[in-house]
Amino acid sequence: MDLRFRGAEPSEEERAAVDALLGPPATAWEGGTRTETDLRIAARSESQRDLLLPALHAVNDRVGWISEGALEYICRRLTVPPAEAYGVATFYSLFSMEPRPKRVLHVCTDLACQAKGGEAVRRRVEEALGPQGTSWHESPCLGLCERAPAALALEAGTPPTARVYAPADAETIAAAPSPNGHTPNLDVAGDAPVKDAVPQAGKDGLLLLRRVGTTDPGSLDDYRANGGYTALRRAFELGPAGVIREVLESGLVGRGGAAFPTGRKWDATARQPDHPHYLVCNADESEPGTFKDRVIMEGDPYALVEAMTIAAYATGCAKGYLYIRGEYPRATARLQHAIATARSRGLLGENILGKGLSFDIELRRGAGAYICGEETAIFNSIEGQRGEPRSKPPFPVEKGLFGKPTVVNNVETLVNVLPILERGAQAYAAAEPKLFCVSGAVERPGVYELTFGATLRELVELAGTTGTTRAVLLGGAAGAFVTDLDIPLTFEGTRNAGATLGSGVVLVIDDTVDMKRLLLRIAEFFRDESCGQCVPCRVGTVRQEEALHRLSSRVDQDDLVLLREVGQTMRDASICGLGQTAWNAVESAIDRLGVFK
Repeated sequence: MDLRFRGAEPSEEERAAVDALLGPPATAWEGGTRTETDLRIAARSESQRDLLLPALHAVNDRVGWISEGALEYICRRLTVPPAEAYGVATFYSLFSMEPRPKRVLHVCTDLACQAKGGEAVRRRVEEALGPQGTSWHESPCLGLCERAPAALALEAGTPPTARVYAPADAETIAAAPSPNGHTPNLDVAGDAPVKDAVPQAGKDGLLLLRRVGTTDPGSLDDYRANGGYTALRRAFELGPAGVIREVLESGLVGRGGAAFPTGRKWDATARQPDHPHYLVCNADESEPGTFKDRVIMEGDPYALVEAMTIAAYATGCAKGYLYIRGEYPRATARLQHAIATARSRGLLGENILGKGLSFDIELRRGAGAYICGEETAIFNSIEGQRGEPRSKPPFPVEKGLFGKPTVVNNVETLVNVLPILERGAQAYAAAEPKLFCVSGAVERPGVYELTFGATLRELVELAGTTGTTRAVLLGGAAGAFVTDLDIPLTFEGTRNAGATLGSGVVLVIDDTVDMKRLLLRIAEFFRDESCGQCVPCRVGTVRQEEALHRLSSRVDQDDLVLLREVGQTMRDASICGLGQTAWNAVESAIDRLGVFK
């Protein structure tokens, strides 16, 4: 593809998709029909590059792929150089720059699905549909781990539709017709009730999951009748400084894996003299084995809207971005509905609840890039750049989104703010909740809520094992394998055991799992998801995968030495956490499980 304007024209359908998002072009300089005025005046348009990702989604969602003409039209509308737009469009796995069918099947081959027979499903799909290519693809984790193995069919159209297959059956997938008609507003064809993902649903004592499965996620009135917006009213009583003080005293730390104190982050952002301030909710939950944020967004979407409003009030943000992964169609629909309803009822927008707070949320969909879960990569993605991490400092609280002070929290972190304000910091700290995503060889996979200090054994017994537990993967692909089930599930306890809580992944492995194949899948995942920006990660993830391929057929001490050298280099020299943690699980499997002995 020539990376300059070549005069390629979009189809009428592609043009309509872009115009539905941006409105009709005002001048020929923006892609409209040329007039006499346009021949005399060269209009200069301000770049709207931050709308590049939504514009690419608009075309891909309606047509199924992005043609050269569609990309040129988007570039003219947004004043973005074609070479740079092409670099963005090809960065994301859900977009295609080549013709393909409107219906594309994504078959998960990641850790939880592989542990539950995902490889057999993949082989049968390949037999039925042929080699992967245009009609189906192997996919990284779809966030449906409690129903593994899983697959997701996305079909372009007006509107686009989706169908979930979980647990996936290859024959059913291959023979299933496309979804017909409009997908219901708050549901996705084939998806199960969200309460099925929460084995504790309806039980007393839950804080973060108390409404999931018991409250209608589409009803604002039902949410308010079950304690909704109590925390926001309490926030208005405390004032911004009081809210931050409560969050600081509660000891809340980030639940995405880094465990940075949330109150310190909020306080640092609120103190910045540069304005405007921005709030970003990181809902790009892509760590293999993680699905807790999906369950909250599907089962209790108004809680996230309320929590973001409180965070914005405390930190002085007038605009918030909710960045959600593109593989979550039902969560996206429910949040869109919740945001629109809250706005229509005066709970978002100008003068919220008559308290003088003006704040609104814009939902942005990712397009299949694990790296966009890194906080600065999200900024680049929202701004219309490739989703590559930025070097720090400066830190986001100083210069984040659009170069302004920005507070970034993930979904679980934000919804923890609600019980902090409802119960008080001290009461919350005395029984601080944590969500865990349990999958693999257990009888009752799903999201579990426990207080910090419970042991891994208690959690596994709560889920019920199906056989002999060989090991547990804590923290996902970026985590570590452990064999001691008496590890306390705290940040300190897992750190002392040479592991990490990470994003809350608890993948139980039994003797039926091929550990060599599982490690190879982890290496393939990091190779595929590396953004390629830094050499240690770009080269190291490839070398790690190559060495594991060789070790799968024959054990060679030279390859084991090479693995350690490559892993340590990635850990020490990579720009972001992807490269820094790509070796963790492999190292723990070699040292603790003796996989290659």
